[in-house]
Amino acid sequence: MKPIIKEITAAQLKQDIPNFRVGDGVKVHIKVREGDKERTQLFAGIVIARKGHGIHEAFTVRRISYGEGVEKVFPLHSPNVEKIEIDRQSEPMRARLYYLRGRKGKAAMAIREVRADKRTAR
Repeated sequence: MKPIIKEITAAQLKQDIPNFRVGDGVKVHIKVREGDKERTQLFAGIVIARKGHGIHEAFTVRRISYGEGVEKVFPLHSPNVEKIEIDRQSEPMRARLYYLRGRKGKAAMAIREVRADKRTAR
């Protein structure tokens, strides 16, 4: 990225982002505007991808809702994303978990979870 663009966007980057990875279960708190009212909506699922860098970084969260797979892409530094909570941590063997799209039922959310002592070692 060019230094001038990096300098301009530095003020817009969030500093309070938790250290989550692909495969982690997260809860994303989103600001939703309905008319003149604003409320917070929760979207919980598994992070299946992280892309980009800097102000353009985004992550994809997938969940199963009423038997149907639902995915949302969130810009990491968006003002509409209030906070991100890590629900459970896992240790995937891939950078993108797109293979979960072809699975059904419990298998669609089955990822090997990491032990607590092993995660802190990184």
